[in-house]
Amino acid sequence: MTNATVYTVDSTFSKAQAFAVRDGRFVAVGSTADLQGRYQAARTVDASEQFVYPGFYDAHCHFYRYALGLRSANLVGASSWAETVGRLARHRQQRPQDAWLTGRGWDQNDWPGQRFPTKDTLDALFPGVPVLLVRVDGHAALVNQKALDLAGITAATPISGGVIGRDARGRLTGLLVDNAVKLVASKIPDPAPAEADALLLQGQQNCLAVGLTSLADAGLDREDIERIAALQQAGRLHLRLYTMLNPTPENKAYYLPRGPYFSDNLTISSFKIYADGALGSRGASLLAPYTDRPHERGFLLQKPDYYRSIARELAATKFQMNTHAIGDSANRLLLDIYGAVLKGHNDRRWRIEHAQIVSQQDIPKFGQYSIVPSVQPTHATSDMYWAGERLGQRRLPDAYAYKALLAQYGQVALGSDFPVEDINPLYGFHAAVARQDAKNYPAGGFQPENALTREQALRGMTTWAAHAAFEDRRKGQIKPGMLADFVVLNEDLLTAPNEQLRGLKVRQTWIGGRQVFGNEQ
Repeated sequence: MTNATVYTVDSTFSKAQAFAVRDGRFVAVGSTADLQGRYQAARTVDASEQFVYPGFYDAHCHFYRYALGLRSANLVGASSWAETVGRLARHRQQRPQDAWLTGRGWDQNDWPGQRFPTKDTLDALFPGVPVLLVRVDGHAALVNQKALDLAGITAATPISGGVIGRDARGRLTGLLVDNAVKLVASKIPDPAPAEADALLLQGQQNCLAVGLTSLADAGLDREDIERIAALQQAGRLHLRLYTMLNPTPENKAYYLPRGPYFSDNLTISSFKIYADGALGSRGASLLAPYTDRPHERGFLLQKPDYYRSIARELAATKFQMNTHAIGDSANRLLLDIYGAVLKGHNDRRWRIEHAQIVSQQDIPKFGQYSIVPSVQPTHATSDMYWAGERLGQRRLPDAYAYKALLAQYGQVALGSDFPVEDINPLYGFHAAVARQDAKNYPAGGFQPENALTREQALRGMTTWAAHAAFEDRRKGQIKPGMLADFVVLNEDLLTAPNEQLRGLKVRQTWIGGRQVFGNEQ
C-alpha cells in the first residue's frame, strides 16, 4: 500500500507512507518512494492520502452470542415498554415459525418512571409461545408465563446468585436476574447448524464493516469454538478470535490437560469467570448499599470459595483467569484472590473484565499483581445518566476510572462488550477520549479526569488488546513480521474533532493482506 498516512502504533508511535506485504505479513514499512524502489509487487494499492491503522481489536465482546442473536428482535433504544412490545409484535409477524419469541436490548432506565416491566402484557399477547426478552446488559430478562412453565419455575423455586421477581403478593412478575435467566435460556433450542453458520457469517460482515479484525469472545464452550474453527479452516470466517472458555467441568476436562492453543486465527488460553451481575439491574456486588435501594448490595454469582478454588486451579496451569467484576465488592474480592495466587509482579496477564467500580484503595492492586484491566469505554457514557442514582455522588468517582487503571498496569485493553453496546469500535474510541455519548453529551465530558489520550485509546484497541491475549508478537502493530491486518479510514482518528469521531467511515478492512471489506479506491 502506498501514499497513505500509516499509524504503525509501534513503540514510538511512528508514522509511515507505505508498507509491503508477503504471505499475509508485513515485510517492510517506510516511504512510498523507498518501498517502490525496493519491491516488485503483484498488486499495488494507492491509498490516495487516506489513513491506515492496525486492524481494530475488540478486547471483550460476545461475538458468538451476538451473531446468533441476529435472529431475535432488536429492542435496543426503545424509549418505552410500549415501543418494546410493538417491536416484538412486528418481529413475531416476520418470524411466525420460531418456537420461541426472543428479543434483546431493552433498558428500563430509558423509559418514563424507570420501572422494570412485568409479564402481564406478554401473557396477553403471546399466551401460546414462550417469550424471553434479555435486558441490554445481558444480566436480566423478562419472560412470560409460558416460558416460566416450560422451565418449571414457580414462586417457590429457590435461586442462588440471582433473582426470581415476585410482586408484593408473592406472584411471579416474569423478571429474572443473573443465574435465574439461565433457568429459562437453557430451554431454548440451538439453531440448526446451517442457520448457525449463516448467522456467524452475517455477524462477521457487520464486524468487518466497522474495521474489526480480531475479537475476544468472552465465554464459549468447546462446540462453539469448534464451529468457529471449522469456518476459519474452510476460509469462510476471516476474523481472528481469542476465545475465553466457560469454566464448565467439560471444558476444564478437555482443555486443561492440553494447555493453551495459539494459531494466527484462533487463541484458546483463558477461562471466563463471572463474579457478579450488572449495575443497571442492581446485580453488581457493592461494598455499601445501592443509594436508590438502601437495603440491597447486589450479590456474587458464586460463593467466595469457588473463586479461590478456580484461581488455585488455573494458577497451576498456563491458562489466564479473566473475571467479570462490576461492583467494588466483587473487584476487591477478585483482586485479593488474584494477589494471593500470583504473589506480586508476573507475566500471567490475568484479567479483570469491566473493572467498572473499584475502590480507591483497591486500584493499586492492578499494578501490584500485574493484573490487566479490560474495560469498555461506552459503558461509562451509557451508564452516566443513572449511575449516580445507583452509587451516589461520593462513590461515582470510583467508577469508569480508566486513566487511574492505566496508571497502574501501564495498559488498558479496550472493548465494547457487544451486543451490550454497539459493535463499532469508533464509538468506544470517542467515549474513551471525549467521555461523551452519541449526542456529544455532556459538554466537557463525563468525569473527564479519566479520559484517555488518542494515542492511548488507539493502543488500547490494537496492541494493548493483543497484549492482553498474549498475541502482541503478531498483532496490533504495522511493522515487519506482524500479521498484515489493517484498516483504512477516510479521516484521521488522531486529529478529527471529537464530535466527528463516531461518524468516520471505514473504507477498507484487510486481514492477512487480503481485502475483506470495502472497495479499492
